[in-house]
Amino acid sequence: MSKRTSERIVTLHRPFVLGEDTYPPGEYLVQTDEVTIDQLSFPAWRRVATMIHVRNGGTTQVLTVAPQELELILSADVEGGPSDGSSR
Repeated sequence: MSKRTSERIVTLHRPFVLGEDTYPPGEYLVQTDEVTIDQLSFPAWRRVATMIHVRNGGTTQVLTVAPQELELILSADVEGGPSDGSSR
């Protein structure tokens, strides 16, 4: 089983809520880990973890985030709505 990690920088223009904490706008590193699915006759990958690097005081924490939760945060930032998944 092979593993790969992809990275991307996301820019959030509004504060967002992740778990019980609120984080400021800014650029955040998002990493996605995937592993191969060996039983198939063609190359395929399965996501096993998505993490976001957040600043907390003088340190950086790596938090695991559900892909759906991250997409809600990104969508709310673009639309200007709430970033905690709540309805308007």
